[in-house]
Amino acid sequence: MHAWEAIQKTLDYMEEHIGEDIKIEVLAETASLSLFYYQRLFSRLVKKPVREYIKLRRMAIVLEVLQNKNNRILDIALEYGFGSHETFTRAFKEAYGMTPEQYREKPVSLNRFDKPDLLLGYTLIDEGVPLISDGLVLEMNRRTLNEPIDFMGVIGYVPIAGQIPVGESTGVDMPGEIWRRFHKEKDRIARIPDGREVGVAYMGDAPEGCFTYFAGAEIEPGVAEEDFQRWQLPAREYIICGFEAGNFLELVTVALNKAIKYSGLWLEKHGLVADVFAPELYYSSTPEATYMELLIPFNKKQ
Repeated sequence: MHAWEAIQKTLDYMEEHIGEDIKIEVLAETASLSLFYYQRLFSRLVKKPVREYIKLRRMAIVLEVLQNKNNRILDIALEYGFGSHETFTRAFKEAYGMTPEQYREKPVSLNRFDKPDLLLGYTLIDEGVPLISDGLVLEMNRRTLNEPIDFMGVIGYVPIAGQIPVGESTGVDMPGEIWRRFHKEKDRIARIPDGREVGVAYMGDAPEGCFTYFAGAEIEPGVAEEDFQRWQLPAREYIICGFEAGNFLELVTVALNKAIKYSGLWLEKHGLVADVFAPELYYSSTPEATYMELLIPFNKKQ
């Protein structure tokens, strides 16, 4: 068994027992490692100590539960292993900068610490060969876009701190809030029927320490609308990371974060360097299919 496989085995165990009193000794035994070496290897591969990781995963899971106001906060705290209302509130505020009560009264998009999929760090696929791992189906290809694609939507400035690394940060999900604003207003956009939507981070005229994020819908060239911003996907060659997930929420959170990380590894192993933007291209989803693409403009390493 590879070292990463031993740690992944314990990550799976934690997920199945997330509300219980998880003993590190049991995790070490599950990984067939000594207590000392297990904790050392875990911190190296997951980049968090075991106890902190468990707390962050519990924080991620309870966000959905909190949205149902029929669930008492004390009951949630106890069910997910926090011991008391006070302990839960303190941990929640440390992670997200607000109390559970404040989040429940005024829900916002929050970053969640994902369960790592360590296989993706040790598997290199060829172009056009699907990779299946932990419910994610992912494929890397090259594609040349011969004509630019126009989008119309909204922008916002996002502080870099607190948003990266993806899938490992907590706090408010600022791009998610920009998407929330776009979805409230997008019915006023003269979009192409069944057209795609795009989310893209780039510098633009963002202030220091921030980046610009655009969320928009595909439009016909030449369409004008004063109330919205325009962004154009340039015609050029891209590395395309296409991926599917079980549902749309999983697609735009966990699956997207995994795809971003894997794409970076894939480009590095192929001697390529990503350009300064990587658009997220969303296709129409159905109950049977949820699919999107990460488009990566690239150059060869010098």
